[in-house]
Amino acid sequence: MAEAHQAVGFQFTVTPEGIDLHLSREVLKHIYLSGVTSWRKRAIRLKNGILTGVYPASPSSWLILVIAIMSTLYTRVDPSMGMIDSIKETLPVSGFISGELTQTVVSAILFATGLWFSLILILRYTLKALLSYHGWIFESHGKKSFSTKLWLNLVKMLSGQRPLLYSFQASLPKLPVPRVEDTVRRYLESVRPLLDDEAYKQMETVANEFEKDPAPKLQKYLILKSWWSANYVSDWWEQYIYLRSRGPIMVNSNFYTMDLLYITPTHRQAARAGNVVHAMLQYRRKLERGEHAPMRALGIVPMCSFQMERMFNTCRIPGVETDYLQHLKDRKHLVVYHRGRFFKVWLYYGGRHLFPSELETQFQRILGDPTEPRPGEERLAALTAGDRVTWARARMKYFSQGVNKASLDAIETAAFFLTLDDESHGYDPENGRSLDMYAKSLLHGKCYDRWFDKSFTLIIYKNGKMGLNAEHSWGDSPIVGHMWEYVLATDCFQLGYTEEGHCKGDTNKGLALPTLLQWDIPSECQEIITRSYTLAKEIADDVDFHSFLFDEFGKGLIKRCRTSPDAFIQLALQLAQFRDKGKFCLTYESSMTRMFKEGRTETVRSCTCESTAFVRAMEDEGKTNTQRLELFQKAADKHQNMYRLAMTGSGIDRHLFCLYIVSKYLGIDSPFLKQVLSEPWRLSTSQTPQQQLNLIDIQKFPKYVSAGGGFGPVADDGYGVSYIIVGENLITFHISSKFFSPETDSYRFGQNIRQAMLDIKALFNVEKKKP
Repeated sequence: MAEAHQAVGFQFTVTPEGIDLHLSREVLKHIYLSGVTSWRKRAIRLKNGILTGVYPASPSSWLILVIAIMSTLYTRVDPSMGMIDSIKETLPVSGFISGELTQTVVSAILFATGLWFSLILILRYTLKALLSYHGWIFESHGKKSFSTKLWLNLVKMLSGQRPLLYSFQASLPKLPVPRVEDTVRRYLESVRPLLDDEAYKQMETVANEFEKDPAPKLQKYLILKSWWSANYVSDWWEQYIYLRSRGPIMVNSNFYTMDLLYITPTHRQAARAGNVVHAMLQYRRKLERGEHAPMRALGIVPMCSFQMERMFNTCRIPGVETDYLQHLKDRKHLVVYHRGRFFKVWLYYGGRHLFPSELETQFQRILGDPTEPRPGEERLAALTAGDRVTWARARMKYFSQGVNKASLDAIETAAFFLTLDDESHGYDPENGRSLDMYAKSLLHGKCYDRWFDKSFTLIIYKNGKMGLNAEHSWGDSPIVGHMWEYVLATDCFQLGYTEEGHCKGDTNKGLALPTLLQWDIPSECQEIITRSYTLAKEIADDVDFHSFLFDEFGKGLIKRCRTSPDAFIQLALQLAQFRDKGKFCLTYESSMTRMFKEGRTETVRSCTCESTAFVRAMEDEGKTNTQRLELFQKAADKHQNMYRLAMTGSGIDRHLFCLYIVSKYLGIDSPFLKQVLSEPWRLSTSQTPQQQLNLIDIQKFPKYVSAGGGFGPVADDGYGVSYIIVGENLITFHISSKFFSPETDSYRFGQNIRQAMLDIKALFNVEKKKP
């Protein structure tokens, strides 16, 4: 075969005359091109690393400063106030710098360089001090004070021109540690609507005792950690919330993201995979070079990009006591799963990425491969869906040597994991449960056709639809969403397809065939795989999912009601929760803290005294709409204030979580912290951001919108709700719960949300604008 022949770089035969060496020019050409690409990549990374390292200055500013200092030497003006002469006196005398003029020039260059670095540090610390100001967040929308306008102009001025992805990392402030008194006060305020008077007094007593002792001691250690580490929360959050969890991560931790709602660019599975994988490789190349623009609030205030570093080439490795994240650089292959087989596909050819048409050819070869799975291979990935300890022990015993180790290494070191699914999914307006089945497929699939440990699994369905299943420990949904928006826009508006639905470009018949990974799985391991699959299937079958589109109105109308869209939806969720269960519950809403270095998330406790008063008024026929509207505004204002506090480092739960970790290290028993950390979140909510990149003008192309994503239920008797505000007139909801619980029903809760949204809207005299 031509592919096999080209895979051999050289051959030799021993003859009576000596060794006869035969070289393959084609392979040598590819080796040369690969080397050139590698060195070019290193040069670009070095250049971008220098640009990031000296930001907000630039190398050209150093040259300008050197020329300016040198020019003063001829005017007999000494801007260094004698420092150039001092440097000249300390310079060693050698043949190179023996002359008076040479010593003066070298001294001036050294002085200018030192001054340049000093100015960079001054600019960075000035910018860090400016970014530590958060008063702008608490001002009314559309109303900026003079001090905020001045602050914004200063930040904009010091932010420089054309920053790279990591340009602001050194200027971001650290997450502050709140005062214990403030955290305890906010905590008691958050649980007041959930406790009767007696229970609240007991909690108040326990909290006050904690505040006196041992809180001060724990706080000192936490402040010390905040001085020493980049972020006093994030490393412990990753370790203890994600990596040390020994339960299955499928459904319980991983989350999913959906494709475009109304558009399917091509119905050819291999072609869609070709374009999307190529778009991801483009994104990864820009990511590795740091060439993406940093995300900025208001287009000015930078946010941390730390999580993006581990998006590709990352895998969660199971351990008996704790897992760990393995992150590698520049992996040149991916692994594809189809009908129970695993294939290794090279992503480079001749030192470049494979073109979409070449990738389509490779994926079509996999789709047409008739090979049957080897014993134990088809459901092998169920190990990543089951118990972590079981997987860790099986990995050490059965996958630590031979072909099993080689094949597992190929999966774990791949750029990412791709499933060519043999099912068809997507949104069908004529099938009311189409989104439900689509969501469940992305969340857990068949429990063995996604590699749940990879940073993400790309799923391409038989009908050309697609989605992602992402592992949660390395990053949060906005980070995945950033990449997903880039991929969707690139797929549809840059790469495109032929009229027949194929990828554009010529095919390359000389590509090496995808490599079928080999396995030798003994019967004992097959039994373990079966047990993991059984456990995973029980979890998957228990997931009650309902996704729906709320298109009666959207962000546009809510803003005309002069309120925050997020606060509006959160109050609708509280009303829906009360109507669904007849009581209130502890509510979790995820907020980001990425304005701080290595920040991730904080919790907003959405069930407040103000929100419960509003909900009770909605259910009280004796209340007028005027009274209800007044209570709604108070509740919305309260929610917005709590959200802003969470974003600016003054949340409740991450602080208490870290105090709990310190108490465990010190062997201190705290009834208060035990109580706080054991409280179940029966309503867990999250908003997935859209249009982070604005690559698609949804006003011009309203059909090119995604339904966002979701996650599994957090509590056995509660709901998980993800909502996505899409443009001005659409909100999508993803609701999860468990069939096991007689208290929950995802479809019923969805209907309650829809009605609650409409009932709150009826309080305002506004109507949806006609498109």
